[in-house]
Amino acid sequence: MKKNQQMSESVFVAAFLCLSGGFQDAYTFFNRGEVFANAQTGNMVLMGTSFATGDYHTGIRYLLPVLAFAAGVYVAERIRRHFKYYEKMHWRQLIVIMEILFLFGVGWMPQKMNLVANVLVSFVCAMQVQSFRKVKGNAYASTMCIGNLRTATDMLCSYHVTKDKRLLNKSFLYFVFIGIFIVGAAFGSVLAKIIGERAIWISCALLLMAFFVMFIREDVEHKAL
Repeated sequence: MKKNQQMSESVFVAAFLCLSGGFQDAYTFFNRGEVFANAQTGNMVLMGTSFATGDYHTGIRYLLPVLAFAAGVYVAERIRRHFKYYEKMHWRQLIVIMEILFLFGVGWMPQKMNLVANVLVSFVCAMQVQSFRKVKGNAYASTMCIGNLRTATDMLCSYHVTKDKRLLNKSFLYFVFIGIFIVGAAFGSVLAKIIGERAIWISCALLLMAFFVMFIREDVEHKAL
């Protein structure tokens, strides 16, 4: 049985989001004071070690992006609940518009505003990871890789036991997303050094492409990939 589905859970949108997610993490790390946009576990480790050594200024520099990430999850969920049945545009597209606007503003911020920039990028990443949690009915993350790596490896192991090729295809898809994320991070690290603060506008362009793709609707099988 087929149904008409909005493209927010498509492979195409997921690819653009993963590219943008990797780009953002590399951008903040290499151009905004070695703070992670997505990897909040890393920020927590650096925060804890900074506080432990009495470097409270650095500890706060890592604490604020963590709090911003939590706030981003909360705001994204409130937007979903409020605009879930909004007919003119899918609520996930509203999230992407907000991401683009915030990141465009970050591109204008000088180095002396790195703390604010990192807070905004972490907020944006949280909204994205909260809003885009499935591709073709399967859970994934577009702004971090550890969950995707665990799922990909688990499915690969299951395939070797069951010989079910659908599991192999799913595993391959997750590994592809991880690779796309790494490519985004690679470009982010290079362009952040060349372009500087405005390199984040590349992420805006990737998100804009995802935004327009989500206007398309596709006929899909009414089952998970």
